[in-house]
Amino acid sequence: MELCQLKLTLLLFFAVCLLVPSIQAKSVSYCDKKGEYAVKVQDIQISPDPIVPGKPATFTIAASAGEAISGGKVVIEVSLFGVHVHTESHNLCEETSCPISGGNFELSHSQMLPGFTPPGSYTLKMKMEDESKHQLTCITFNFNIGFGSYVADS
Repeated sequence: MELCQLKLTLLLFFAVCLLVPSIQAKSVSYCDKKGEYAVKVQDIQISPDPIVPGKPATFTIAASAGEAISGGKVVIEVSLFGVHVHTESHNLCEETSCPISGGNFELSHSQMLPGFTPPGSYTLKMKMEDESKHQLTCITFNFNIGFGSYVADS
């Protein structure tokens, strides 16, 4: 009887861990492994993780710049199982305070995905350009979109 209760308790604990959204760092890869980018990315946080369709999601990117950046744009491309599904472009100064001083800074973008967004493992490619269209960085990372209704609210 006690063993059965222990198994049930462990099962419930793991189920709760899987269902509660969390903030987790993601593994980042540079688009050009040999490229020397002016902006280096240290960390990416996604909340909630996995992302829940129909709920707000926030991507926060911690980076550093070797010199000041007065403006530019961020281009985001999203793929699902290697198939391009979405592209968007944002003014860099809408994602962080400009001008960006040399040193550490954060980009943060919040977005609500439509409720009908298919669950799965997605790849995001982010390119950052300065006002002269010089590429400052290019990174890729994976993120997951879960099933909407069963994930607890954050």
